[in-house]
Amino acid sequence: MPRPRRRLASTCIGTVTAGLLATGAALATPENDRPEGSDIAMGAYLDYGPPGVARIPHLSNWLGGKDIRVGHTYLPGDKWAGIAGGVSFLEDWADWRRAEDDRMFVLNVPMQERNEDRVSDRQVARLIRAGAAGQYDQHFRRLAERLVELGVPDTVIVLGWEMNGVTYTHRCAPDPEGWKVYWKRIVTTMRAVPGQKFRFDFAPNRGTDAIGWTKCYPGDDVVDVIGMDSYDQGPGQTFDDQITQPYGLQQQVDFAKAHGKPISYPEWGLFRRGDNPEYVRRMLKWIAQHKPLYHTITDYCPHGVWQCKDNPDSAKVFRDALMPERPGPVVPTPVVPTPVVPTPAVPTPVVPTPVVPTPQVPTPQVPTPQVPTPQVPTPQVPAPTPVVPTPAVPTPVVPTPQVPSPTPVVPSPQTPLPVSPSPLVPTPVTPVPVTPSPVTPSPQVPVPVTPSPAVPTPEVPDPDTDPTPKPTPKPSPAVPTPQVPAPVTPKPEPTPPKPLPQPTPPPVNSKHWCVPLNFGEWLSKLVGTQSVCIKLDFGKNSGIWPF
Repeated sequence: MPRPRRRLASTCIGTVTAGLLATGAALATPENDRPEGSDIAMGAYLDYGPPGVARIPHLSNWLGGKDIRVGHTYLPGDKWAGIAGGVSFLEDWADWRRAEDDRMFVLNVPMQERNEDRVSDRQVARLIRAGAAGQYDQHFRRLAERLVELGVPDTVIVLGWEMNGVTYTHRCAPDPEGWKVYWKRIVTTMRAVPGQKFRFDFAPNRGTDAIGWTKCYPGDDVVDVIGMDSYDQGPGQTFDDQITQPYGLQQQVDFAKAHGKPISYPEWGLFRRGDNPEYVRRMLKWIAQHKPLYHTITDYCPHGVWQCKDNPDSAKVFRDALMPERPGPVVPTPVVPTPVVPTPAVPTPVVPTPVVPTPQVPTPQVPTPQVPTPQVPTPQVPAPTPVVPTPAVPTPVVPTPQVPSPTPVVPSPQTPLPVSPSPLVPTPVTPVPVTPSPVTPSPQVPVPVTPSPAVPTPEVPDPDTDPTPKPTPKPSPAVPTPQVPAPVTPKPEPTPPKPLPQPTPPPVNSKHWCVPLNFGEWLSKLVGTQSVCIKLDFGKNSGIWPF
């Protein structure tokens, strides 16, 4: 772009002052309009000298406290003295740069004096050859030393900007090959100064212009950044045309990537199409997408958005997009309360839990076996008194001598009396009738014996003599081995045994009958051995006949 002459800056002072006074509090930035690259280092060309430095804080306030990290100015191209750094305003820019470590100082440096005097191509070609021969090395060496002395050895040098156009004396088209040699000589000279850390930015115009800018590219060894100046003008009618045209925005990005270099946009802004917010929006979006090392908008009319009041719509887009998330002084947006619609309370239906009855499992009733009590039939005899004797050892009986009658009498059958069961299971024995023989009784010594089942033995009763009552001995606690008593001839004892209580003497001709009962092995263990005994009296005058 053609550079405005210095008198242009002085004539705009009043306009700039009014613009500064008119700036007010910043408005809140809509989040959806904020580009992702809003944290990329940015700045603006505000003025070449001290006013440009002084306006940076005001631009920051207008942007809601945005950190302006790039200071951008130009060396005058009218005389070699200015190109060599012989200007006082460099001190102001150096002071600003040193104030913060993350700041960047960008300095456009012309390659020829009388840079905007419309020198012919023939003369330009001659000047290029002179530079390539080293005739101007001392001017660039002096500039490098000056920057190092001011404490800005890391300055970004935009050398011979827009070299593919027709405006400046340092243009490339009259002698592209000589121009590249001249560029290399300047870079080599400045890098030779001790302490320098310069970065050299190769920044053509967007589009073909007078020559395709790739034909002027001097080489990767002498270029650090590949920039581009892009204003809202032709070639191309839309922003998409600016992207896709030959030597356009896309080719710049691709070329830089192929050469391993970062990109930059040292100059961009409105121009031929007036207030065009769409261009500003698209350019900021492109910057956010491709993340250049830095970008600076040219902020004077007709290009600018802050100092130039001719572009209010574009200014709003620019400010809304670049305001930081941390707000400065803001006008609070009225909060419209959202009506709260109460949620109707829908009662939760209570589903009763079904009660599942617990099944009652009946406890099986195990019947207790009833052991039948044996029913012993009582014979219907006149007044039989069953006597249950305690198992005891029978006491020997001293029999009274009986004189038998000459005629033996066969006894009638007698019903046996019940007796106590013996611990042993009785074995039924069929009674055998025995004919008594007359014996001479003699005293007998009682021998304790264990009672055995009483087997009734029929005896021949003596009709004339009653038997003497037999004393019952006291049972012994010891249980001797059961044995069948054998008839023993009684021997006289000097001391008879002490008689026990005697039972009532039975009537004459009485008989004592016992019948053992057998209930089987299992039941007998429960009830013991049982016998049925009956006593019948067949004596005189008894009047009883059992059959």
